[in-house]
Amino acid sequence: MVNTEADAFRALHHDRSPGDALVLPGPWDAASARVFEETGFPALATPSAGVAASLGYEDGATPADEMFAAVRRIVRSVSVPVSADIEDGYGLAPKELVERLLETGAVGCNLEDSTRDGGLKDPRAHADWLSEVRAEAGGAVVLNARIDTFIRTAADPITAAIERARLYVAAGADCVYPIGAPIEALPRLRAEITGPINVGAPPNGPSLREWGEAGATRITFGPGLQRRAVAAVREIAEGLL
Repeated sequence: MVNTEADAFRALHHDRSPGDALVLPGPWDAASARVFEETGFPALATPSAGVAASLGYEDGATPADEMFAAVRRIVRSVSVPVSADIEDGYGLAPKELVERLLETGAVGCNLEDSTRDGGLKDPRAHADWLSEVRAEAGGAVVLNARIDTFIRTAADPITAAIERARLYVAAGADCVYPIGAPIEALPRLRAEITGPINVGAPPNGPSLREWGEAGATRITFGPGLQRRAVAAVREIAEGLL
């Protein structure tokens, strides 16, 4: 399966100089997506928590139908590639998951390795599942495999993240995302993981250049931008009173 836009998006992850990570802001609706595109970003990556908030749900509680519909509206509103955070895949079989993702027009996705009860999935079983997703998608989807060892119970989150990353890359992941990894962990992760590494940049943390120089290839923000926008709206609302 050939998808020119997916190939273009995949290429953005490679041949980047240190300090020049791919920065992907996270739109939570069509209006915010247009703002990010108009500002000049070459691609976007939706945050599941930000989209959930825009739809009136808690993080992790958005029904699959509503999440895919929201992603479809975002994709339709812009001309740049969009990657979608589709959480743990909503229990869908790989074939249906890929079909529904591609129906939205998204050319990438973020898939996490946490269980619904807050634990961690078996890494080999999850790698096998990612391999099935890759087989169904071919090259039409840029697969970002989220690794949750830093935000779940893991005795040695760095070592565990490296072990999982190697399995997921072997399964066909284009990029791995050790969510919650501190910047101090990036040099070792970079040295021991093949391929692009996504980090989440928290507010008031290191600069985007510092993340890139530490080893990040791709930078996303989770729901951080949506929450900052809500804070701005709250300030405006309070001013009206």
